[in-house]
Amino acid sequence: MKRLLPLLCAAVFSTAAHAQEEVKVGMLQGFTGPTESLVKPMALGGEAAIQEISDSGLFLGGKKVVSVRGDSTCIDASAATAAADRLITSEGVVGIVGATCSGATTAVLNNIVRPNGIVMISPSATSPALSTIEDDGLFFRTAPSDARQGEIIGKILSSKGVKSAALTYTNNDYGKGLADAIQAAFEKTGGQITAVAAHEDGKADYSAEVATLASAGGELLIVAGYLDQGGKGMIQAALDTGAFDTFLLPDGMVGESLTENFGDAIDGSIGTNPGTDSPGAKMLAELGGKKGFKGDDPYVPEAYDAAAVLLLAMQSAGSTDSAVYKDHVEKVANAPGEKIYPGELAKALKILADGGDIDYVGGTALELIGPGESAGSFRETIIEGGAWKTVSYH
Repeated sequence: MKRLLPLLCAAVFSTAAHAQEEVKVGMLQGFTGPTESLVKPMALGGEAAIQEISDSGLFLGGKKVVSVRGDSTCIDASAATAAADRLITSEGVVGIVGATCSGATTAVLNNIVRPNGIVMISPSATSPALSTIEDDGLFFRTAPSDARQGEIIGKILSSKGVKSAALTYTNNDYGKGLADAIQAAFEKTGGQITAVAAHEDGKADYSAEVATLASAGGELLIVAGYLDQGGKGMIQAALDTGAFDTFLLPDGMVGESLTENFGDAIDGSIGTNPGTDSPGAKMLAELGGKKGFKGDDPYVPEAYDAAAVLLLAMQSAGSTDSAVYKDHVEKVANAPGEKIYPGELAKALKILADGGDIDYVGGTALELIGPGESAGSFRETIIEGGAWKTVSYH
């Protein structure tokens, strides 16, 4: 027994030391709710970057990194804050990738992130209001603001000769901010928004909202909503009543589940979502194919980049303390330094460990401007034969 005691103590010490070496990152996304089909590949993209860094054995002297999931639901602020609180206080995460949607992100930032002093990088919260929100230098996003998306949509509609359109938006921070940006940009080009109507998610029937919009006319219907919720319902009601058969679909509406549901009934409809044809985008698409997810799905590159930059900032700072590494997020994301692409995170870790500089390009050609904002590029798509087809990049 006396001989066993030292061995048992050593085993306990070894186990404890191993546990101390594990770094947890929160993956706070809308795993349920109106963006559920978007989030599944997004989370896999973010977790691919986490796994790549963990498997390298080079993160902060060999620490392992694990992803801990939390469900923000996208639209339930109370659920989002509860999930974030659990990640920080119970799970002990040192940073958060998320949240998915703007309303949940705002609630988490105000109620959980700032009081606890934890860095959060969202791959998909796009409300223009987040550009100026008080964040104590803790909040970043790898997706561009909807102020930029509004400008792109205005230019696309104008280039296609569209003179008038009706507009509906999901009644929350994301929807209202995007709708305002689209209307301002389209009207600036000389276009007319014939009517604007909010819609609530979770309804069984949207015929009343569609009737209001149809009575005002318009060559197409702009749907600033969610593809798994009210946005889909608005399209269904428009098709059922014959009010509209062509739609302009911003980022929250772009996904395979929409075309799987409507097929060629919405052929000719236009989509916009953050995207680039950069070398990094192609590399991530190839990497995703090997890992079992589509690397070019909406917001997947942004999720990979958010997780990568979060951990590379820790490596640069030599610390998992948000108060220390928050000042290294923009440092690793921008020039100067050696350019880093998807699949090259081990290379980045080594350069940083050796005291060098990196310029993380990633899957989105990432460049952070202003208060942690992504400059961003957008992909224009069209639905042909019931499938999304990329037209160009802006």
